Amino acid sequence: MKIRDLKVATVDVPGLGQMGIVRVDTDEGIYGYGEAHCPREHVLQLKPYIAGCDPIEVEKVMLRIRHRGGFKPWGSAVSAVEMALWDITGKAYGLPVYKLIGGKVRDKVRVYCDCGSGVLLDKSDPSSMYAPEAYVEKAKRIMALPENFTILKFDIGFHSGQLLSVPDASFEADGHYPMRGHVTERGLKSEVAIVKALKDILGDKIGLALDCGPGQSFPSAVRLARALEPYNVFWAEDLLSGDLLPYTEVQLYRMLSMSTTTPILTGEQIFLRYGFRDLIDKNAVDIVAPDVSDVGGIAEIKWIADFADLYGVLIAPHNYGLPIAFMANVHAAAAMPKNFLAFEHHAVGVPQWEDFVRGPEKPLIKDGFAVVPDKPGLGIEVREEIVGKYLVEGKDFFE
Repeated sequence: MKIRDLKVATVDVPGLGQMGIVRVDTDEGIYGYGEAHCPREHVLQLKPYIAGCDPIEVEKVMLRIRHRGGFKPWGSAVSAVEMALWDITGKAYGLPVYKLIGGKVRDKVRVYCDCGSGVLLDKSDPSSMYAPEAYVEKAKRIMALPENFTILKFDIGFHSGQLLSVPDASFEADGHYPMRGHVTERGLKSEVAIVKALKDILGDKIGLALDCGPGQSFPSAVRLARALEPYNVFWAEDLLSGDLLPYTEVQLYRMLSMSTTTPILTGEQIFLRYGFRDLIDKNAVDIVAPDVSDVGGIAEIKWIADFADLYGVLIAPHNYGLPIAFMANVHAAAAMPKNFLAFEHHAVGVPQWEDFVRGPEKPLIKDGFAVVPDKPGLGIEVREEIVGKYLVEGKDFFE
């Protein structure tokens, strides 16, 4: 079997933005899907390096392109091709992907909900979505959904406009993401007030996770992490460095983690296992959060989970996208060790999100979990009629 073509359809989905649906075609009529969160050209430039290769020799093909990726978003094209290769391999052998990477540890995979900030309480006042009661209202709406999530994650600090909505809440933060600044006492109190309000409504039945940055100064991060200790949150994410930053503050994260009992998480922007080596073997964080669409793919994120488990570090994969990346996470997480917590779902309320694929049992999320499918490959087929409704570029995808 040989790789014959590489195609990308760019879609623009309300609530998610633009992303690429990737398809690798072979000369035997078997094809595989991946998902890329980068410009279409980033993926297509890999075609000359994989054309004519045997797609089932996944690692051999990856050795030809892996060095062409980098920190988010530069690793997404490489990751998408890797997903597609495993999809092809599974279809060729009649096996689900999880059986090709070690076999499943669990029959269903926990999914947590990214909730963003609060709801807009006053249309004339954009800052009203950052009031504690706005977060409570959002929590109530998410809790009422049929997915029955067991973990909810909310944005505070610099990840949203929360700190910027409070006068004199920080020094130096200028409103340009990714931000950086030092949080004042007033700012810290505003963050904690939101957490307290959320815990009052969630109780100990539903876990609370927090996305806090990146960009808080080290003293600010320590003060917030310690202030969060009484609330038993699942984690505080990206307090120092994180999304869209091409580096990781390993030493500072280690000092932060040693300063608090609040679990500290980062990692969504990192490409390849090498970027996680120091975070893990120095126990710089309590939880790593690689993204299957940015870290290098399914086998790569599984390897990171195995390595983290040796050091007692947990894993809660970041995920933002369509059901293709979602199912890639399901297969990877199914085979991860017992250090797996949950992976992220960022598409609550996105129109026709589930309709992009057919094959797996629906709803894809039930009682806070996704069922691990037994169909070959990723267990999905992309519905081209739905893709066509949101298509921006890549009409050749349908040829």
